[in-house]
Amino acid sequence: MIARRSIRGLCGALALGFVFMGASPAQVPTYSVGATPTGIPFTFLDAKTNTIQGAMVDVIAAIASDAGFKVTIQSTPFPALIPALTDNRIDIIAAAMLITAQRRDIVDFSDPVFPYPEGMIVNIGDKTAYRSLADFKGQVVGAQVGSVYVELLKRNGDFAEVKVYDSLADILREVSMGHIRAGFGDAAIFRYQLAQNASFRASLVPTYEPKLIGSIGIGVRKSDTELLAKINASLAKLRANGTIDKILARWGVK
Repeated sequence: MIARRSIRGLCGALALGFVFMGASPAQVPTYSVGATPTGIPFTFLDAKTNTIQGAMVDVIAAIASDAGFKVTIQSTPFPALIPALTDNRIDIIAAAMLITAQRRDIVDFSDPVFPYPEGMIVNIGDKTAYRSLADFKGQVVGAQVGSVYVELLKRNGDFAEVKVYDSLADILREVSMGHIRAGFGDAAIFRYQLAQNASFRASLVPTYEPKLIGSIGIGVRKSDTELLAKINASLAKLRANGTIDKILARWGVK
C-alpha cells in the first residue's frame, strides 16, 4: 500500500514537473550591439562608468524594451562596425552611421532614426563665409576614417591632401592647431563637442551648404529580416509617442 502510494506520488510529482517545465517562459533573446566609443553625443565611452552611452544607445535600448529583446553594448571602432556585423561578432549597429546606397549593398538598415547633414569646421579665427568644397581648392582638409565624407572630399574637391582621422575630436584638434585648413563630418557631433569642450579653437561654418543630407539608421545583417521588422515596428511606435524625440532632445541633437 505504501509502495503503491509512493509510486502514485512520484508519478504525480513528475507530471507536475513536466507542467512546470512546459509553462516556463521562453528565453528572451539577447543581441550584441556595436557602438563607437568616439561618436559623442550619439555613442561614446563614458570614462566614469567605463560604458558606452549616448543617444543611439538610448534609442536601441528603448526599441529593445518595446520589442521584447535584450541588448548588450559592445565598443566597436567606426570602420569595424560593418565588418563586425557581417562576421557575426555583433548583431546590430547603433551608431551615428548614415544610410547610404553603398552600405545598403552589404547590410540592411532600419527606417531613418534621425536626419542630419555634414558640417564644415575651420579655425575659430577664420571668419570667411565659406559655402562649398570649391572654396578649399589646393588646401589640406580632413575627415573621419570609414565615413562617407572621405569619399565626398576625394570625389568633389581639388584639395592638396585629404587627411583621415580616427575621430571627429582628432579633426577638431587638428583644425584648432592649424594643421589642416578645414574638417568635415557629422554636424550634430561637431556642434555637441564644440559646446562641451571650450579648448577647441574651431567653429562650424554657418554659411556652408551641405552636399550630403542623410539619415542615421540601425544596421542589421541582410538575413535578419525578422529582427529588422521588430526594430522598425518599435521605432515607429516610439516615434509616434514622442520617445525618440525626447531621447534626441536629451542629448542635444534635436
